[in-house]
Amino acid sequence: MSKRMPVLLLVALLLALVGWYGLSRYWQGVDHAPPQAQVTLPTFEFPDLDGRRRNSDTWRGRILVLNFWATWCPPCREEMPRFIAAWQAHRAQGVEVVAIAIDDPDMVRDFVDVYGIGFPVLVGGAPAVELASTLGNRFNTLPFTVIFDRQGRRRYQQVGEISAETLEGQLQSLLQRP
Repeated sequence: MSKRMPVLLLVALLLALVGWYGLSRYWQGVDHAPPQAQVTLPTFEFPDLDGRRRNSDTWRGRILVLNFWATWCPPCREEMPRFIAAWQAHRAQGVEVVAIAIDDPDMVRDFVDVYGIGFPVLVGGAPAVELASTLGNRFNTLPFTVIFDRQGRRRYQQVGEISAETLEGQLQSLLQRP
């Protein structure tokens, strides 16, 4: 082994760390702002965990938080308690949270039982990925959150984990509007 080999390995490791850090900072900044194009809530339908088809028209006239997630996604699991807390705090004010899982229904059912989720949880599969893409998830990344106002207009979207502060701030902003 030459004397330069440890130095080359150190340089390669340093470059890899810098690249990883840069990518992680990039992904944290993707689509965290109000969307530029006006998108309205499309009509969609997915089954819930009991197999009943749930239609998006059910939530028209309410502030709607759509969260696309999966049980195997660590940031999705991390943010789920924030959605539960927001829904519990604001459902009486017309806020609805709907989680759309891109996952196996049995895994989702177990997750819902463990977390005690009371809001609608739908299982979407590939059609849900298409819906998320239509709503602005350009990279098909999970988690992906979209918030619609009472008129069904998209007011916020975020690729990646949403903080409690951001979620609460977005909801407060919409709750103050008629």
